[in-house]
Amino acid sequence: MTLWFTAGHHFGHTNIIALCHRPFRDSDEMDGFMVERWNATVGSNDEVWHLGNFAYRCGPNRRAAIFGSLNGRAIHLIRGNHDGKTTLSLPWATVQHYTEIRLGAEHLILFHYALRVWNKCHQGSVSLHGHSHGNLKDSVTSCDVGVDAWNFKPASLDQIRSRICSIRDL
Repeated sequence: MTLWFTAGHHFGHTNIIALCHRPFRDSDEMDGFMVERWNATVGSNDEVWHLGNFAYRCGPNRRAAIFGSLNGRAIHLIRGNHDGKTTLSLPWATVQHYTEIRLGAEHLILFHYALRVWNKCHQGSVSLHGHSHGNLKDSVTSCDVGVDAWNFKPASLDQIRSRICSIRDL
């Protein structure tokens, strides 16, 4: 089992294509591509933390169909600013506004928004976020896990560590 992190898909949101300079003709093409990227990355026994803005301006049936087509045995949601009732009603493993998880010695802060300070930020914890669509620089303790920053696919903790270490080495 692998643990994955992602955010900011905005399934069904045509305007996000222009706003974030995504290389798609329309939301159908974008949605299909992102589902393919997700499923090529995430296995059926993997767990995913989605850090918000799963879908926007996407009908409830389409939203449910997209969710149902995604790989993963458990998909958690950290609620984003565009995650309304229809998104919240999907069969998430958990829905939270914020959480902290421990993976071995690692302490991760999961929130939709980028933070400047957080619990244990001076003791080695790492903050993962979405919302910024790749427009905020990552740091040695904070990383944007949104699809616009990760070539439209979820990121593993090893990939996130590697990105953080490359910043540390600059």
